[in-house]
Amino acid sequence: MARLADYFIVVGYDHEKPGSGEGLGKIIQRFPQKDWDDTPFPQGIELFCQPGGWQLSRERKQPTFFVVVLTDIDSDRHYCSCLTFYEAEINLQGTKKEEIEGEEEVAGLIQPAEVFAPKSLVVVSRLDYPEIFRACLGLIYTVYVDSLNVSLESLIANLCACLVPAAGGSQKLFSLGAGDRQLIQTPLHDSLPVTGTSVALLFQQLGIQNVLSLFCAVLTENKVLFHSASFQRLSDACRALESLMFPLKYSYPYIPILPAQLLEVLSSPTPFIIGVHSVFKTDIHELLDVIIADLDGGTIKIPECIHLSSLPEPLLHQTQAALSLILHPDLEVADHAFPPPRTALSHSKMLDKEVRAVFLRLFAQLFQGYRSCLQLIRIHAEPVIHFHKTAFLGQRGLVENDFLTKVLNGMAFAGFVSERGPPYRSCDLFDELVAFEVERIKLEENNPLKIIKHVRELAEQLFKNENPNPHMAFQKVPRPTEGSHLRVHILPFPKINEARVQELIQENLAKNQNAPPATRMEKKCVVPAGPPVVSIMDKVTTVFNSAQRLEVVRNCISFIFENKTLETEKTLPAALRALKGKAARQCLTDELGLHVQQNRAILDHQQFDYIIRMMNCTLQDCSSLEEYNIAAALLPLTSAFYRKLAPGVSQFAYTCVQDHPIWTNQQFWETTFYNAVQEQVRSLYLSAKEDNHALYLKQKDKLPDDQHQEKTAMDLAAEQLRLWPTLSKSTQQELVQHEESTVFSQAIHFANLMVNLLVPLDTSKNKLLRASAPGDWESGSNSIVTNSIAGSVAESYDTESGFEDSENNDIANSVVRFITRFIDKVCTESGVTQDHIKSLHCMIPGIVAMHIETLEAVHRESRRLPPIQKPKILRPSLLPGEEIVCEGLRVLLDPDGREEATGGLLGGPQLLPAEGALFLTTYRILFRGTPHDQLVGEQTVVRSFPIASITKEKKITMQNQLQQNMQEGLQITSASFQLIKVAFDEEVSPEVVEIFKKQLMKFRYPQSIFSTFAFAAGQTTPQIILPKQKEKNTSFRTFSKTIVKGAKRAGKMTIGRQYLLKRRTGTIVEERVNRPGWNEEDDISVSDDSELPTSTLKASEKSTMEQLVEKACFRDYQRLGLGTISGSSSRSKPEYFRITASNRMYSLCRSYPGLLVVPQAVQDSSLPRVARCYRHNRLPVVCWKNSRSGTLLLRSGGFHGKGVVGLFKSQNSPQAAPTSSLESSSSIEQEKYLQALLNAVSVHQKLRGNNTLTVRPALALSPVIM
Repeated sequence: MARLADYFIVVGYDHEKPGSGEGLGKIIQRFPQKDWDDTPFPQGIELFCQPGGWQLSRERKQPTFFVVVLTDIDSDRHYCSCLTFYEAEINLQGTKKEEIEGEEEVAGLIQPAEVFAPKSLVVVSRLDYPEIFRACLGLIYTVYVDSLNVSLESLIANLCACLVPAAGGSQKLFSLGAGDRQLIQTPLHDSLPVTGTSVALLFQQLGIQNVLSLFCAVLTENKVLFHSASFQRLSDACRALESLMFPLKYSYPYIPILPAQLLEVLSSPTPFIIGVHSVFKTDIHELLDVIIADLDGGTIKIPECIHLSSLPEPLLHQTQAALSLILHPDLEVADHAFPPPRTALSHSKMLDKEVRAVFLRLFAQLFQGYRSCLQLIRIHAEPVIHFHKTAFLGQRGLVENDFLTKVLNGMAFAGFVSERGPPYRSCDLFDELVAFEVERIKLEENNPLKIIKHVRELAEQLFKNENPNPHMAFQKVPRPTEGSHLRVHILPFPKINEARVQELIQENLAKNQNAPPATRMEKKCVVPAGPPVVSIMDKVTTVFNSAQRLEVVRNCISFIFENKTLETEKTLPAALRALKGKAARQCLTDELGLHVQQNRAILDHQQFDYIIRMMNCTLQDCSSLEEYNIAAALLPLTSAFYRKLAPGVSQFAYTCVQDHPIWTNQQFWETTFYNAVQEQVRSLYLSAKEDNHALYLKQKDKLPDDQHQEKTAMDLAAEQLRLWPTLSKSTQQELVQHEESTVFSQAIHFANLMVNLLVPLDTSKNKLLRASAPGDWESGSNSIVTNSIAGSVAESYDTESGFEDSENNDIANSVVRFITRFIDKVCTESGVTQDHIKSLHCMIPGIVAMHIETLEAVHRESRRLPPIQKPKILRPSLLPGEEIVCEGLRVLLDPDGREEATGGLLGGPQLLPAEGALFLTTYRILFRGTPHDQLVGEQTVVRSFPIASITKEKKITMQNQLQQNMQEGLQITSASFQLIKVAFDEEVSPEVVEIFKKQLMKFRYPQSIFSTFAFAAGQTTPQIILPKQKEKNTSFRTFSKTIVKGAKRAGKMTIGRQYLLKRRTGTIVEERVNRPGWNEEDDISVSDDSELPTSTLKASEKSTMEQLVEKACFRDYQRLGLGTISGSSSRSKPEYFRITASNRMYSLCRSYPGLLVVPQAVQDSSLPRVARCYRHNRLPVVCWKNSRSGTLLLRSGGFHGKGVVGLFKSQNSPQAAPTSSLESSSSIEQEKYLQALLNAVSVHQKLRGNNTLTVRPALALSPVIM
């Protein structure tokens, strides 16, 4: 039994709180005055009574009624039914009159009441009976407004003390004591939503397409906002949209009526279903990520930034057609010449249920076979069930469907699995529909009459759930007289006697406690499993699943184990192609499993290589969106097949199949772990049952196979859950411990498997771990579980373990982190004790370290194996004059996607992949080799294109189609629409590849047009520049020696403008420049640097200097007359600025060019200290000069001021004293630099004839940031 009403509240206008704008409400009285223990009093009820704000009115309005839904912290909903009426305000303050927007006061007679204030009567309940509460509140209002001879205290007490059955289809007749007779009808199944006519009303308001869009938006967790001028319409719309989700339940914020004061909730990042009044529609249109539905206008607005996933076909079309049949029955006969009499629409309540029946059929088709993808982890004490999403999507053929993927990843579906996953519970209409009726739905999809018949059958059941008793008792509720709210003399709502109400509530509760409870026991049963998952589309793919292809795979494996090498080589390419199909991959795992005895199978080297190639080919197509069944089946086989490398050293298959992303997918490991746990739990209870019923099983073995089927884990779980209440406490505890130890043992087993496949054979080439994205490696799981102690335990163990190997440490830590996160998640979900989890975390680093140590010997011995015999490299035929620049690199030419080259579907030979070599000539890049498939014949594969036509080349990591592993590769694209995509052989080192790429770039961008093949073919390249370079080089060296000696005596070294440094084939060319505008006074000596001798400059710095001097900015500085590279004492014409190359390596300032213009008096050695005083080292430098007026433009960064963090750093650093002295010297250098800058500017201006220097203070204090 449950209380009909938890609280009765009277809320009125608050005159005591002055405020500008809208008024406030306050709770005048509440009953009962103390909170119930199981239901706290809802906060903020006065906001929701007037969602549009508390406002006074000039006229007495009609009483209104609507239902507000409040959700508490425990996600329990409280339904607040509000009846609002207006009563006259007598003692109204002057300030309140100003708030009223109205006409001027009418002169003459004094009106009886000029202002009316709202007052609300509120009933708060956990039960959703809106019509019952409408009648109860209406009755209380009728007694008040018509002044009936009934005590309001008794009405309120009877309402708060009334108890009703929670569910079960029973009826409850009750009366509040005012001549009323009311009936409460509980639904048959509490899980089915009660909608009345709200769903039919929603379709009438918005239409089929718009409601389907909102339906998809809610299922894919988008934000949905309704707005209407009616509060009750908002409640009905939200109720209808939520009920369409059944059997899913909405778990995000659900606020059918949002008050004006809480509109900022619309900016929350979480999905929601919210309704607001239409007066706020101007505010809500600014929301960018919210789907807005206008109930009054019948439109919805989907923002451009939202990609709304739609239902998969053909379900979308079928749902639209079924809804059209129900809502528009005349549409099908509209074109008939002699239409039948007009078909009347169903009753509104029945129409509502028919629409819901269509969506119930939709979910039955969408979730068909979901129970076959449930993984049972624990049975006792509470069932723990996991849903295999990837298997469900793969078997349904909806792997790439965006809609269903989002639905399965949503919180609503997680709640669905938690609630409906257990195999022994109470069942409802959906369980029967998804188990038994899906096949019928599929057969009737093209027959409209049968569809309507089935929909109406379901609608009848939904209607019966809400109205189980067709002959309902007569109800009578007094209503207020017509126009009673317009009466002039109506007293305000009286104050209720609180003590009297409390006394009556206690009396009524005492009476009800003696009454027998009218509850109905919940019937539990075994949930029907239904048919297995089938594809949503009737697509039959026989290309890769034919019996011939499976036979090829079986024959190839038989040849391998029979050591028939020649037959194996012939059938292996065809078998590898057949492994593209799912059935062939499953066939491979089954066949390999037959050759494993006692979990081990030793192979010779040739057999081992063949098996590894087939395993790698199988694993390369196992992506994160597949079912993981193939990889899970291969998982134990990788630890079963091995070969002997040396006495005491064995190499297992898992060391050669690690280069696949499936092993770093945490969701794969979770799914495989849960499958293994389910099988172990099933074996646990199956063995116990066999021990207890051995005789029964002997008899059972005599029965034919069709009379007994092997019990699944779900069947055993249902039986255990049924027997659980009858077991003793000790037996229950024993079962719980057995299950927990089973999960714990599997966790240890999987930790070892993960170590085998995640620790690479060669720890120096950890390609897979480094290439994996952090999201896949660290948190690849769909679900989120708090990482309680995994990280801390692993880190503490690593720091104390004593392993100091720098190469292995990074790999070990990565593997330990991944496995501990996995263990922490699955063990926490499976109910493993914290002590066992801690022991696992302490165990994992030791397992990883021991495995790394074991693999060192395996890696050492594996490198001593004789190399596999490879085909001979074929020399290409060259054109006349063409020469080979780079000898052939052994590569594998990969298919480029052209069907002509791959054979396959179009027939013809399988030319690619081809083994051969990649050559680089003076004209083209060329591949020549032979097809790997020996059945093609002795054909030669040649692919080439000119070097000049190359448009793009990039380094890639690709799948070697022969060895079935990941290798470094190169992809070269040509302007002639050709593509060369090769994988380098293991014998080709990365250094050789880099040399090849450099030679390719050299010939792709020749230094001269005469170096191209078109000019240079067949003749010697003309040596035009080199003789001149030799001659001038000799004079340059002699000249530079003389200048260096003179510069050393003068103490300065200079570089003039007349000579440019150019780099041609490693030679510095001196070239005299004769251009108009260059004066003869610029004949100055040349040196490499202004401060350092030539011998101190590195080669890279020399080349940098040459590039800087060649740049246009250097010539531009000289054109403006801003000096030369350095000053000279022998210069006849004095210059006050010079060009410094101290920033040539960008060590002074990263954002300044290599050449800077500074005052002549400042040495380069002081520039770094000056730069420290400015932000980003941008010291003041000259960047432009007006040629006529001589005005200078300088640029610099802002002054650098030390912040609080800098002060703390300088105090705590061990070099605090040197730093302070350095800063003081920098400050002095800054003052000297600014003074030199001002002096240079001042003298420069005077020489130009401008004796007034008005910009000097601004220049000194306000640096320009550029």
